[in-house]
Amino acid sequence: TISGWFNARSESVKEKASFRRLIPKNRCLVAVEGFYEWKKDGSRKQPYYIHFRDERPLVFAALFDTWTNSEGETLHTFTILTTHVSTSLKWLHDRMPVILGDEDSVNAWLNNSSVKLEEITVPYEGTDLVWYPVTTAMGKTSFQGPDCIKEVKIGPSEKPISNFFTKKAAGPVKSEKASGEFAETQAFKTAKEESDDDSGENPSNKTEKIHQTSTVVKDEPVTLDPQVFYKADEGIKKEDGMLPDDPVEERDPFSIK
Repeated sequence: TISGWFNARSESVKEKASFRRLIPKNRCLVAVEGFYEWKKDGSRKQPYYIHFRDERPLVFAALFDTWTNSEGETLHTFTILTTHVSTSLKWLHDRMPVILGDEDSVNAWLNNSSVKLEEITVPYEGTDLVWYPVTTAMGKTSFQGPDCIKEVKIGPSEKPISNFFTKKAAGPVKSEKASGEFAETQAFKTAKEESDDDSGENPSNKTEKIHQTSTVVKDEPVTLDPQVFYKADEGIKKEDGMLPDDPVEERDPFSIK
């Protein structure tokens, strides 16, 4: 790699002196069978192997350099350009290598300096790019061989715990009819309790008052004289003793705690 730089963001290579001088004449290609990307889900990380479906090599756009280290050794190094991730891989990561998917894009990168860098270093959107999960052991440098790219199955026990928690679906909305029935039941219950408290009355009178309180008028609405209604209400308070002198605040039946 170029002095510790394995990857270089294609959007900013023109701004960094270490890369800017390489763009005109130090372009190269890096061919691989595939590459790995890690998916992080909470504390769990799962690697995926990404490659072409027909197993042809992936060709990355890169820059190379030749330099001498502190010990006098001449080193030939390279750095791979990266870009924004493609639509199909957004679930996995936010970056990906610049993949030159055909001969035209390879020639444009190597031989045509007139083509703008931004036109070449775009995400690869081909549908022939595929992937599958592999063992987490491939993250160890000591783990080598064909098992590095062997597909593994992710069983139920390996799924993140977040998969077991789902948002509870909202229940059905109660109809107005149900609300009316609930209100009617509450009125019936209240009347019954008041009637039970009045031990001096005849049981038949109690039943009559309960039915009168719980009755819901469903005919056409009528207009009442406010003065007459007030006098009638006042008479009930004084004579029957069922209603208190102070006005009682009504409670919405659905706000009962």
